[in-house]
Amino acid sequence: MIKIFKRKSLTRDIVSALTMAGLVACTAVYSSASFAADEEKDGARKPPPSRTSDVLTERVFNQVSEIQALMSPEEAGEEPDYEGAKVLLDELNERYDRLNDFEKSTVLNFYTNYYLSTDNVEMALQTFEKILTIENLRIEVQQRAMMALGQLYMGEERFEEAIEAYDRWREVSEEEHENVFLGLANSYYNLAKYNEAIPFLIQHMEMLETQGKNVARNIYGLLNLMYIELEDYVNAERITKQMVVLYDEPADWRNLSAIYGYLDDDKARIETLSLTFAKGYMANESEFINLAQSLAGIEAPYKGAKVLEKGFQDGIVEENEENLQRLVQLYLLANEYEAALVPAVKAAELGETGTSYDQLGYIYYMMHDYSNSVDATQKAIERGGLDNLGDAQLFLARALVELDQFEAATVAARRAQELGESSAGSFINYIENSKARFENLKQRKEDAGEFYRS
Repeated sequence: MIKIFKRKSLTRDIVSALTMAGLVACTAVYSSASFAADEEKDGARKPPPSRTSDVLTERVFNQVSEIQALMSPEEAGEEPDYEGAKVLLDELNERYDRLNDFEKSTVLNFYTNYYLSTDNVEMALQTFEKILTIENLRIEVQQRAMMALGQLYMGEERFEEAIEAYDRWREVSEEEHENVFLGLANSYYNLAKYNEAIPFLIQHMEMLETQGKNVARNIYGLLNLMYIELEDYVNAERITKQMVVLYDEPADWRNLSAIYGYLDDDKARIETLSLTFAKGYMANESEFINLAQSLAGIEAPYKGAKVLEKGFQDGIVEENEENLQRLVQLYLLANEYEAALVPAVKAAELGETGTSYDQLGYIYYMMHDYSNSVDATQKAIERGGLDNLGDAQLFLARALVELDQFEAATVAARRAQELGESSAGSFINYIENSKARFENLKQRKEDAGEFYRS
């Protein structure tokens, strides 16, 4: 199944960036207590902020500033010192219970960034969950934690928990967010709950369009895939047609023709395949063969033959016996015997059985080249592997009659009769009558010649 957040490292990078953005905002907030040292010059120190204060005390501010400098050094080329930052974080955490709620969330956010940077996702998840237990937590901090949990749970393929995190986000938020809709859609998709996933994905797309943003092709593709999984081919056709218009990608044209097949709309399927061919978008052998045979099915075998020949020329369709036989058959359906001859000869040379020589014998016969027809049919019989040997013997007899080789024709016809060919007996009579006529005409010619000589 497709997973939009398939690479865990990518998900962690996204969450880490989201977390660090929150930390920058946190460290920018400074309480009036941070100026206590200056105020002591003018009077008594003010009382410390309460446990619910939305500010950082001077001591905490200085420590988190140092931690941030270690984790995100300003100088180019300087590596982050995560272990040094962890030591300072642990020092702060030792007096966690004495911190106000805002300071607790700040410290825990730094912990999440540390765990993500050191690839410890499980501890990052636990820490984000701990953040949400803080009693007086700013709404934006709650939202960042829930969004991060949704993304991380998805990266760990814990989709039920991802859905729960996104639902919690929606409960505390007054507005919707396109990424939450996308996360919910992707999570339900990976749980194969397509009916639940589709509305969220559509809402994601509508929000992007409302904001004037482009919807990525893979989002349309995911929606299309879910409709196909549900066998809702009407909606799948609608979405795929949109993709064809928006992106004009070869895969979308091929998908559209396949969907018309599911809808039993053969006319639209062949038209779409023909457009795919005309655009040069066909990429594999089966597509060329499918279109060629489909055209033959609507009484356009010559067009089908040209499609298959193009596949040979482009090196996409392999020039083996089976494909050459297909091309020969298309030309035969179009009554183009001369065009069929070259691929028929190639097929016969490549074949291990007599099948292709049998076909070649028929083509020579239809072109009135009876001598080559006899040779090809005899090779077919010698090689063997024919579906109906009796029919081949009878056909050989027919070609031999055309060459006035009546004795050989009779032998071939009798073999056909022995093999159970029902019409062989009547053809033997035909051979005898033909031989008699031939002898009679021969005698008349001799008598006429003798008369004129006398």
